[in-house]
Amino acid sequence: MHHNAKFLLNIFSAFFIFLIYCEYVIYYVVIRDCYWPTLDVQNEDSTIRRTEVEPVRIMVIADIHLLGPRKGHWFDKLRREWQMYRAFQTSVHTLQPELVFVLGDIMDEGFYCSLEEFDKYVHRFKQLFAVPENTKLYTVVGNHDIGFHYEIRSFRNQMFIAAFNSTPVQFISLRGNYFVLVNSMALEGDGCTLCRSVELQLSEIESKLKCSKNSTSINCKSKPNLEFYSKPILMQHYPLYRSSDKECDDFDSAPMPIKEEVFRETWECLSKESTYQILNQIKPRLALSGHTHHGCTRKLPFGFGKEITIPSFNWRNKNNPTIGLGVITPNNFAFIKCSLPQESTVITIYISGITAVLCWILYSLIITR
Repeated sequence: MHHNAKFLLNIFSAFFIFLIYCEYVIYYVVIRDCYWPTLDVQNEDSTIRRTEVEPVRIMVIADIHLLGPRKGHWFDKLRREWQMYRAFQTSVHTLQPELVFVLGDIMDEGFYCSLEEFDKYVHRFKQLFAVPENTKLYTVVGNHDIGFHYEIRSFRNQMFIAAFNSTPVQFISLRGNYFVLVNSMALEGDGCTLCRSVELQLSEIESKLKCSKNSTSINCKSKPNLEFYSKPILMQHYPLYRSSDKECDDFDSAPMPIKEEVFRETWECLSKESTYQILNQIKPRLALSGHTHHGCTRKLPFGFGKEITIPSFNWRNKNNPTIGLGVITPNNFAFIKCSLPQESTVITIYISGITAVLCWILYSLIITR
């Protein structure tokens, strides 16, 4: 009897060890290899005045897609939220970013959920993605949060703004580094109320940046300038216009059949017209986006630096999610994507562990006969 109890305890202990490793320890093991990129002096923008300020460290994720009451099994929802919670909290406390950006689609069913369900979404997000006091978190709205352009209702847009303190255009300034966050669905260019408001705010930012670059201009005499000029970083949910993901060869890019799918303007990416307009207005050195659920790095047209698309943070959408890590100064930046535990790896560990335990049980039964 004593032998049987000890045997069962050993089996339970083995299963418990695998569970703790796969659901907790593995995040520290993998994220421990994440590191902040090093600034390359050769990449410095010689047209921007060099300053001796501390670089700003940013962490970027996208497409959380917290499941609602209609889609997905309850266990799937529980597991995905635990994965995201564990990965996010481990990343934030290990890497200690100064700013965290979430590039849209926080909610999977936000554009048609009830008010009560929306409040539950907000509560869950703030629990799962809480940040320390010395870290600030900013969100960008996505189409799953309030709908595509034709679906947006004013009250849903206002609900998102109030809940996440995320206006359609945000201009964030920190130690001479500027971040422009934009509601992608408001860049339709059809003169709608929301679109018109966003266009006016972008024009104001354009003017502010121009005056900071050339404060002696007559048009800038009466306008307050920024501390000094530096090229901003553009962030939004949609990628800027591209025909497909075919040119993307990142380690977290889409598989080949998906890469060849042609993007529809205003659905999978911004329109050509809106892309050219915002590039000419903001003139970003780096553009960050989400929406496609897969990674991509590409050069922007007109010499405006590059765009990096961040894949979905939800393992329901991506076997190998990544987080974006950036080190930013007014005249330089470095940005990389860092891998999180792969779903396939976790499943393999579980299968291998269970198989090993079952073999051990079978072997123990044979030798005790």
